[in-house]
Amino acid sequence: MHLARFPRFALGHFPTPLEKMPRLSAALGGPTIWIKRDDCTGLATGGNKTRKLEFLVADALQQGADTLVTQGATQSNHVRQTAAAAHIAGMKCRALLERRVTTMPASYESTGNVLLDDILDCPYEFRERGLDMNAEGQALAERLRATGAKPYFIPGGGSNAIGALGYVSCAYELVAQADQMGLRIDRIVHATGSAGTQAGLVAGLHAINAPIDVLGVSVRAKRTAQIDSVHRLAVATCELLGARGTLERDRVEVIDEHVGAGYGQAGAETVAAIRQVARTEAILLDPVYSAKGMAGLIAQVRAGTFSKSDNIVFLHTGGASALFAYEALLAEPRSADGSTGH
Repeated sequence: MHLARFPRFALGHFPTPLEKMPRLSAALGGPTIWIKRDDCTGLATGGNKTRKLEFLVADALQQGADTLVTQGATQSNHVRQTAAAAHIAGMKCRALLERRVTTMPASYESTGNVLLDDILDCPYEFRERGLDMNAEGQALAERLRATGAKPYFIPGGGSNAIGALGYVSCAYELVAQADQMGLRIDRIVHATGSAGTQAGLVAGLHAINAPIDVLGVSVRAKRTAQIDSVHRLAVATCELLGARGTLERDRVEVIDEHVGAGYGQAGAETVAAIRQVARTEAILLDPVYSAKGMAGLIAQVRAGTFSKSDNIVFLHTGGASALFAYEALLAEPRSADGSTGH
C-alpha cells in the first residue's frame, strides 16, 4: 500500500538496523535470533513511538495545532518521545503521568524518563492509578483549548489508526531489508502494550500479503483482552490503508504469561533477560516492555516452540532510559569495598 498518501513529519533515523544475535542464539541453543533495532530511532534516546509520532505530528500540524497533549505511565517512553517531537515541530507538549506502579521508591517519579521529561521542558501532572487516562488527557486538552491554545490529543502509546501507520511502515521496511539480505523471517516477537505496534505490524504484513506471524508478549493485559485490542486497531488501520481482504482475529497472536506482578513490575525472568542480552550482545533492554518481550521469546525457545532452523526477529521497542528508575532492582550487591564480586 502507498504510505506516501498520508502526511508524515520526519523525526527518526530510518531504516533501523536488522542484526543477527549470534551469541544469544548460541546460548539458547535454539533458532537464529535477529533483532530489529527500533531502540535506534534517534529521537531523545529513541524507541518505537518515534515511528508513530511521524504520522501523528504531521496530522497535528495539518490541523493547525500548537500543543501536543498525551498521557502515559510514570516512566512513559511515549511521553518522553512526544515531548521531544514537539520541540522539533515547533510545538508545546503537555502530559499526564499515571502512577501505575506503586511499589517503587520515591525516586521512581524523578529519574529515568521523568528526568528526561524535565530536561525536555514538558510540563506534566500525575494521576492516580486506575483512571481512564485517555479521558483525562482529552479533558486536559479541552482546558487548554479554553485558554486559546490549539491542542492535539494523542492517546497513550500513540495507539490509534494514524499512529499505527508507523508500524505499517516498519513492516514494509523489515520485509524489504529481509528480502535484500535473502533472509526468510519465520516469526516476529515483541512486547505488546497499548496495541499500536502490533496492530501496525499485523496490518502492514496483511496489506502486502507477507506470510509472517507476529507474536506479542503482553506487558499488562490478559491474552484475550490484548488480542481484542490489537485486532480492533489492526482492522481500523487496514481500513485507513484501504487494504483488501478480511483480517481475521486469529492473525493476532499474544501470550500473557510474562506480565508478572503487573505493568512496570519486573520479575526475576525480566531481570534475567536484561542481564543475558546485555552480557551476550551488549544491548540494553528496558524492564517495562522490551525485557518482558525478550523473556517471552526466551521462554518460547526453551519450550521448543520454534524449530532450530527458524529465523526469529525480536523487535526492540527501546526504553533503556527507564533502567535508571529501577536501580534498586537491577544493581548488583556490593561488598564493603564497593566491588560487586565479579
